[in-house]
Amino acid sequence: MGKFRGKLLDWKNRLSDRHMYSVVVVLLAVVAAWGIYQYKRAADLRQELDNQYNRAFYEMVGYVQNVEVLLMKSMVSSTPKMAAETLQEAWQQANLAQTNLGQLPITQEVLANTSKFLSQVGDFAYALDRQNISGKGINEEQYKQLEQLHEYSVSLEDGLNNLQASISDGRIKWNELADKGTQLFKKQSENLTSQLFTEVDNTFQEFPTLIYDGPFSDHMISLKPRGLTGDEVSVEQATERVKKFFGEDKVASVEHTGEIQTDTLPAYNFKITFKDRPEEEFATADVTKTGGHIIWMLYNRNVEQETLDIDKVKQMGKEFLESRGFKNMQDTYYLKEDSTATINYAYEQDGVIVYSDLIKVKIALDNGEIVGFESKGFLMNHTERDIPEPQFTEEQVKADFMAKRDLSTVGLAIIPTNFGSEVFCYELKGKLNDSDFIVYINAETGVEEQVLIIINTPNGILTL
Repeated sequence: MGKFRGKLLDWKNRLSDRHMYSVVVVLLAVVAAWGIYQYKRAADLRQELDNQYNRAFYEMVGYVQNVEVLLMKSMVSSTPKMAAETLQEAWQQANLAQTNLGQLPITQEVLANTSKFLSQVGDFAYALDRQNISGKGINEEQYKQLEQLHEYSVSLEDGLNNLQASISDGRIKWNELADKGTQLFKKQSENLTSQLFTEVDNTFQEFPTLIYDGPFSDHMISLKPRGLTGDEVSVEQATERVKKFFGEDKVASVEHTGEIQTDTLPAYNFKITFKDRPEEEFATADVTKTGGHIIWMLYNRNVEQETLDIDKVKQMGKEFLESRGFKNMQDTYYLKEDSTATINYAYEQDGVIVYSDLIKVKIALDNGEIVGFESKGFLMNHTERDIPEPQFTEEQVKADFMAKRDLSTVGLAIIPTNFGSEVFCYELKGKLNDSDFIVYINAETGVEEQVLIIINTPNGILTL
């Protein structure tokens, strides 16, 4: 009996030890989990704070870039109305830049030095805006002040871009920015001595647009396509149109894969394979049910190293369009990317460029093959216009243009508006302070319709 009692006590003791061990293990696990939770929570909070800094910084850089562009536009504008609108935007953008600047981990002393410049831009732009609204143009002295402010804005923008590159590459962390950022802003403030700032609650921001896609590519297109001609075609007839478009000697098969039902351009969709090409290198295309017109095409093939220059492929693209029935198309803007060039072609009527009637052609730079095509702008808008006589001569337009000394060419163009209409304009191209610009002045009323600042890059042309 005693022997049995001893074994029972021994088992009880072991059970107690194991229980305590389990309790200790559970407690350690809880503590570890709590520590991990706290660490993760701190990391999440740190990341959230960094995200806020990133947002404020990148928005500030964008606003400063907008200020620089708007100051340039105000110097190019030839009418008080357009200058007033541009300067009002510059005033707003300068205020928004300061708002975001104040959210960065930089000392207030340094923030004040940079804010002064943004302030002067804002106040000066606001004063000129009021002056222009009253009908008074910018005088020569004010024009010189605008030029000086623009030079300062370029200096500030360069410094911010350098800092942005350092942050993006991870060379500067936000917890280091207070020290390193201070040196940057101090350096910038040495050149910016006169400045002041006021806040405004407006969230407008102007972003650059790819001019290769046309400065007017985002315009409102007509609800009813004006360039769509012909009778209803069957799937079989549309298939034949696809073969002719690509070249019957190149096409291995054309497969009808579906239909596109829209109010504007109902279409058939096709998959195209080619002779002596792998199956994965195929093309897709949409063909209108009315008339059998190719709306768009994309050829999925690997493009080798480029061997053709842009001037050569521009001519090849024009010849391709002519062979497909698109006459009088002139190349305008382009973008090079991944060994291909996407070129815009606009219709020309009686020496007037019609930007509404747009066709995009994507060309492989290894052998000049057409690997992309889009004609929606042309199909939606093309028609023969009744173009009026300009109410002003080129000489009169030049005489009234503030930056006339910087003009290189003057021509006529039709541009679309955001309201679905079109405007007959003089197109003025020139260069100011090493920046190219285009200004559109209504050829019938003399009203300045649009101002674009051009950026030439190795891969194409951008506009602001």
